[in-house]
Amino acid sequence: MTARTINTTLVHLNAAQASAADDLLAPLIHAPPGRPYVIAQLGQSLDGRIATPTGASRWINSAAALDHLHRLRSHVDAVVVGIGTVVADDPLLTVRRVAGRHPARVVIDPNGRLISSARMLADDGVRRVIICGADRAVPAVAESIVVGRAIDGQFDPNDIVAALYTAGFKKILIEGGASTVSSFIDANAVDRLHVLVAPIILGSGMMGLSLKAITRLEEAHRPATSVHVLDDGDVLFDCNLRSRI
Repeated sequence: MTARTINTTLVHLNAAQASAADDLLAPLIHAPPGRPYVIAQLGQSLDGRIATPTGASRWINSAAALDHLHRLRSHVDAVVVGIGTVVADDPLLTVRRVAGRHPARVVIDPNGRLISSARMLADDGVRRVIICGADRAVPAVAESIVVGRAIDGQFDPNDIVAALYTAGFKKILIEGGASTVSSFIDANAVDRLHVLVAPIILGSGMMGLSLKAITRLEEAHRPATSVHVLDDGDVLFDCNLRSRI
């Protein structure tokens, strides 16, 4: 049997160095303005889990991984999450751990589940956007972007990206949850994927990426990837989904 060589680059850097590296953030920072640029991120354990069976997910990843996530936020125009993430975690979606501006906050909410007290709706000067259908009312503090009818409870990720780009959001971060990130990858709507793997084994609980089933290994994603070891143990996989090996 012949071993296959994978074109993967390994780089040992601390969090600040990794985030500043040309091969890591430069594609995002210097993305051409003539089309949307979409980056997604996912934090998980060694065994590919994002939460325990009870839903506990805080502190799976390290401080350096959180710093990196906030740097990503500081370089995009909008950060996007699904309504499940807002209901479960009530995230702020701001830039707090690094210097930089807050991005617009976007939630995908096909069924009108967002409540007006959600922290992502805080009035701090940035746009707050709800992706919804034409028949849904939204809180007065937010603006709506209508993308048509949801199919099986989901909007087409490419329709979402196109609508956000039309609304002025050229660089877009798909932050979570895992089902949202997975749906955007399945729709070929993601340019770059950052997977942050923590040296922890949960053994049970919620899995991370869950994509459409394949029958042959030849159908698997094999993106060109660089690997960055952060200074407190997490490993960052930077996957260029537009370049396969």
